[in-house]
Amino acid sequence: MKQEFIIAGFGGQGVLLLGQMLASAGMMEGKQVSWMPSYGPEMRGGTANCTVVISDEEIGSPVVSQPSCVIALNLPSLDKFEPMVKPGGLLLLNSSLIDREVRRDDITAVAIPATEIASELGNVRVTNMVALGALVQLTGIVSFSTLEEVLKKVLPEHRHKLIPLNLEAIERGAQEVKA
Repeated sequence: MKQEFIIAGFGGQGVLLLGQMLASAGMMEGKQVSWMPSYGPEMRGGTANCTVVISDEEIGSPVVSQPSCVIALNLPSLDKFEPMVKPGGLLLLNSSLIDREVRRDDITAVAIPATEIASELGNVRVTNMVALGALVQLTGIVSFSTLEEVLKKVLPEHRHKLIPLNLEAIERGAQEVKA
């Protein structure tokens, strides 16, 4: 089993944290993992993306040219990465910020209003956690209990009071895609 992910959005949407959490969860579950961030010159507002590879076997390269899954949190990310998803792959998009239809019919596209859900929870900054919950529900790549452990390790101590909100956002994302 090997899954390759590209997670993309604006700087400030928590794209790199989402990827870091996914990679950390994979490592905690004993899988081989690579995580490679990429972002523009602006910390907030510029584009950001990262690649994550999770595999049962050794990973030859962190470079991902045809991901099995793309998470697009904004329209520029959808425009850039939709063509790259491998046929039969998954495209998870934030319908709160993306107002166009997916142009491909050889992939599975799932739209969730991630920013809207995060806003309902009281903090738009957990949009990334809503997307992470949906991704884990759709792919089963890691367990939800591992994500809870990862939050405790990835978030600095002074942010641990935000763990319940993040867990609620993950759960809401998972619920949104359950069918």
